[in-house]
Amino acid sequence: MDNISVIIRNRNEERYIGYAIQSVLDTFDKPEIVVVNNKSNDDSINIVKSFTFSDIKIYDVTSYTPGKSINYGVTKCSNDYVLILSAHSQIMNCEFVKIKGLLDEYCVVGGKQIPIWNGKKISRRYIWSNFIDKDGTNLFSNNENRYFLHNAFAFYKKDILIKYPFDEKKHTKEDRYWINDRIGEGMKSYYDSGTICHHHYTNNGATWKGIG
Repeated sequence: MDNISVIIRNRNEERYIGYAIQSVLDTFDKPEIVVVNNKSNDDSINIVKSFTFSDIKIYDVTSYTPGKSINYGVTKCSNDYVLILSAHSQIMNCEFVKIKGLLDEYCVVGGKQIPIWNGKKISRRYIWSNFIDKDGTNLFSNNENRYFLHNAFAFYKKDILIKYPFDEKKHTKEDRYWINDRIGEGMKSYYDSGTICHHHYTNNGATWKGIG
């Protein structure tokens, strides 16, 4: 058992959430999956429930913000390690033993996200240009002029998330505010370019400024 809980936020993610869950099951040994559902009215929850032999819990939230949904999900996690994974992200490579070792020193380990549009890998422009091919500490975004973290694919220790919850009043980029506060307090983040997911395009995806 890998002692990991995976938080997946869901809002009408029927196209990809099954891929996200299957990739979790393929990557980790007996993971706990916590789905935080935001008033979905498509078939996504039925798809989640189709994984009948897995440890999956479903909770509904109201007055959604990213930080609120993650903080709530953390309270439902039973394991010591937490992965926050987008419902339209699919894990492609992950050495969890390595990540656990890194989390003894760093407050978060972020992985590389490869943008996928209709099955096609596209150039890493806009936000995607931050997901470089080299490992590093305290990843900095020149585009945003601040330290960078993206909660579509990020690993934490549960006790860190309990001690330092996300800002529930932010309606976007709760991850960036969080990591800049932590680094300002003397903590460190780690970016592991070998920990990889595919991040699939969705029409309402907040991180998709453009394609090409």
